[in-house]
Amino acid sequence: MKNIILTGDRPTGQLHLGHYVGSLKNRVLMQEDPDNDLFIMIADMQALTDNAKNPEKVSSNVLQVALDYLAVGLDPKRSTLFIQSQIPELAELTMYYLNLVSVGRVRRNPTVKSEIEQKKFGESVPTGFFIYPVSQAADITAFKATLVPVGEDQKPMLEQTQEIVQSFNHTYGNVLVEPKGVFPEKGQGRLPGIDGNGKMSKSLGNGIYLADSTDVLAKKVMSMYTDPNHIHVTDPGQVEGNMVFTYLDVFGTDKEKIAELKEHYRHGGLGDVKIKRYLIDVLEAQLGPIRARREEFAKDPDAVMHQLKEGSEKAQKVAAKTLSEVKQAMGINYFA
Repeated sequence: MKNIILTGDRPTGQLHLGHYVGSLKNRVLMQEDPDNDLFIMIADMQALTDNAKNPEKVSSNVLQVALDYLAVGLDPKRSTLFIQSQIPELAELTMYYLNLVSVGRVRRNPTVKSEIEQKKFGESVPTGFFIYPVSQAADITAFKATLVPVGEDQKPMLEQTQEIVQSFNHTYGNVLVEPKGVFPEKGQGRLPGIDGNGKMSKSLGNGIYLADSTDVLAKKVMSMYTDPNHIHVTDPGQVEGNMVFTYLDVFGTDKEKIAELKEHYRHGGLGDVKIKRYLIDVLEAQLGPIRARREEFAKDPDAVMHQLKEGSEKAQKVAAKTLSEVKQAMGINYFA
């Protein structure tokens, strides 16, 4: 049997190198495997849970995320690219699953707790945001996904989906498929921001985007956090925690040269500007072709949206079949 894989992104901005390293590259590899059936969701409903009063931020970025998908090599002929809000079955499944989950259980979800704290919602947390782990369960189970690629910080969300599947199947019969998580290898799941603070994030403004021009890329690399004590070229420098070397480790292919640069930097005599210029060349070699493809796809946005429409129609048929099975198991398919 094929692996059914569900993954996706919130359309709250263009995608960056963190997305590329953490998920996009792996999706392209998964797409190449004939044993995989890949569903890739632009999660606009989830994005609206904390952007309801600024819907344009979400709707305007649906096309931008789709362009990033196509640019890195995701192919609508081999993967199903779809928009979450265009699958009404997902909202209905969410409603049924909510009856199987207590408020206390959602409140204890570590990911929900940390994100509510991070966004400083306090008691004003939108209900849609509060219950989005249940919505994610609907997304996953609607397509009977067997594998869900997630970061370690999203593990509690997947566990909640597994609990919902178990509860539903115990109550109504064996209908839903319990998914397994696909986690990144240690040290490869999160790319730090260019400022060295935490992960690369749209909200923190510390990212290099797939759509960034050559000039913008160069400016961002030149502003990268290095070693604050490496004031003069002759000073010994620290490699650990130095974002230029962190990025070279991830994106550089000439490992021998990178090792030599590290040794030189540690002993002194190698300036930050020189290693930053080398990193610019390394990143441009990878991002240049992606940028060029993105610009080509952007010339015909109607064609891109048509591909999303076709993908959404295909995804809806799959979700509708699951919903029908769910309602039959629950005994509420009154007119079937």
